Amino acid sequence: MPFLVEALISLLLIAGGVFVFIGSLGMAHLRDFYMRLHGPTKSTTLGIGCMLIASMGYFWSADGKPDIQELLITLFLFITAPVSAHLLAKTGLHMQLKHSQKTQGKPVELRPEEVGEKPVPHPDKGHG
Repeated sequence: MPFLVEALISLLLIAGGVFVFIGSLGMAHLRDFYMRLHGPTKSTTLGIGCMLIASMGYFWSADGKPDIQELLITLFLFITAPVSAHLLAKTGLHMQLKHSQKTQGKPVELRPEEVGEKPVPHPDKGHG
């Protein structure tokens, strides 16, 4: 295996490990639900992507042919992580989860009809 390929794979693995570590720290130390979403969805996704691309590069250089599994996993990860984070954030807003004062007050995404004691009307209460 050429030195340049080994260096690139090593760099991707180290960068991936650093991103995953930073994402884990963010998830453990940030104050509220909305802030904690950024750790696993931003940096951890990028870290796992770096590791998968390094794995793909290693096996490509070792076997002489590209292996598509790692590329498909990376693509699936980059598509599903932002979608799931968006759905979690919308659910948190809809359930009116408490937020830290560092998030600057009430979120502007809520419409006036979504603000109330019970934002989701129960189906058997005759609403609708």
